[in-house]
Amino acid sequence: METEAVGQAAIHSHIGDIDPCAWDRCAGDDNPFICHAFLQALEESGSATAETGWLGQHILLADNTGGPLAAMPLYLKSHSFGEYVFDHGWADAYERAGGQYYPKLQCSVPFTPATGPRLLVPAVGERAELRRALASAAVALAGRHQVSSLHITFAEQDEAAALAKMGLAIRTDQQFHWQNQGYATFADFLDALTSRKRKTIRRERRDAIAAGIEIDTLSGSNITEDHWDHFFQFYMETGGRKWGRPYLTRAFFSMIGEAMSARIVLIMAKRDGRYIAGALNLVGRDIIYGRHWGCAEHHPFLHFELCYYRAIDYAIEHGLARVEAGAQGEHKLARGYVPTKTYSAHWIADPGFRRAIDDYLEMEKRDIDRAIEILSSYAPFKSGAS
Repeated sequence: METEAVGQAAIHSHIGDIDPCAWDRCAGDDNPFICHAFLQALEESGSATAETGWLGQHILLADNTGGPLAAMPLYLKSHSFGEYVFDHGWADAYERAGGQYYPKLQCSVPFTPATGPRLLVPAVGERAELRRALASAAVALAGRHQVSSLHITFAEQDEAAALAKMGLAIRTDQQFHWQNQGYATFADFLDALTSRKRKTIRRERRDAIAAGIEIDTLSGSNITEDHWDHFFQFYMETGGRKWGRPYLTRAFFSMIGEAMSARIVLIMAKRDGRYIAGALNLVGRDIIYGRHWGCAEHHPFLHFELCYYRAIDYAIEHGLARVEAGAQGEHKLARGYVPTKTYSAHWIADPGFRRAIDDYLEMEKRDIDRAIEILSSYAPFKSGAS
């Protein structure tokens, strides 16, 4: 794609160098992960830094008076960890062919597989023109760095469509999301399910707390440093088993707790007066996002209760449209979470490699579409109720 001069593009290696009001004016307040406070907590806590392979290259587009026009969270990466759109196979293939895949440019929220705006443009103004200007600035930056590629992951569907028109390759995948069909209570949701699935969920919820487990749903000033201490212990224990090395530092949780507590829902389970498990959620304008889970004790169905059913409870109570419970997990289907397509966009510098990627993505798209079709047929809803 050709570069296009709209406004003045400045590149910032630290999100803290950008005025929070300027960034948030571009980002809006629908999605908690692309707000300045969340991104700054990732960097200042030592979670996403040059030392961990995430060198900030954030773009801020300003007008002639310095007023913010648009923004883009962008990183120069030396690896592909913490992204959840897997391109390790691409890297291996390119390097076997004699190329150098890393470093690459990555437009994303580190360690956060949640769809949200990536080309941050206020609702007012020339949105299409500004989106093109941001993408052009990112491609130009890729050229200056002489990197192999630019990746814009977990983009919104309309952003992906716009980026496709600009010549980027579009990749699709799937997650499982719960959709609120105007339910007034959890019982209303259960009524929409088949009898067998309804009974299964009731049994799972009952068994999850059968060992004398109590559950606290905390937000705002009700979340203390003691809660974060316990939750971080659970996060490290479970993350260490799952990934080998958890990405987030203890300081990160304190920072988001201080800066954006009203957007946090921490669901904690205790037994005999001691916390044993927890699930961290963040709330957007009409979505609750499940992000992290951990436990010190294992109890049947406690993970489902804290991460899936309590999130549904919260969404219904607060009139939210959707629960997004993170990446992977076909087991979510039986709990009322349905397959939903996700999107990413990719600019590949090498024309030959780009053609190979295009061919691969076309085959992958057919596989994803077929998987969504098959999985949707196993949704637990009564006919006409989903």
